[in-house]
Amino acid sequence: QVQLQESGGGLVQPGGSLRLSCAASGSGLSGTRMGWYRQAVGKQREMVATITSGGTTNYADSAEGRFTISRDNRKNTIELEMNNLRPEDTAVYYCNIRRLVTPVFVYWGQGTQVTVSS
Repeated sequence: QVQLQESGGGLVQPGGSLRLSCAASGSGLSGTRMGWYRQAVGKQREMVATITSGGTTNYADSAEGRFTISRDNRKNTIELEMNNLRPEDTAVYYCNIRRLVTPVFVYWGQGTQVTVSS
């Protein structure tokens, strides 16, 4: 069993910055890919950024150049630094962990709201 604890999020003006954090606890956390996904009202959930335990990152086109994902394997945490936020970044952001080796698993956090508005 894996638990994900998210923090950060909130209300920010366009052009502002926010940092999201996610801490994973449990067993089998090596060999995993962690990341952030988001879901805006009326839209499907989409990938924002992911990072493997080896440090390989992947970003959505919309996040490239504005967002940075990082990971601390000793603490089993990831952070998403979001800069130059836009109103279209408004969504519920979910932390995700996926084990890439057997036994595989996928877990989701409860989500944290990010609102970009003046």
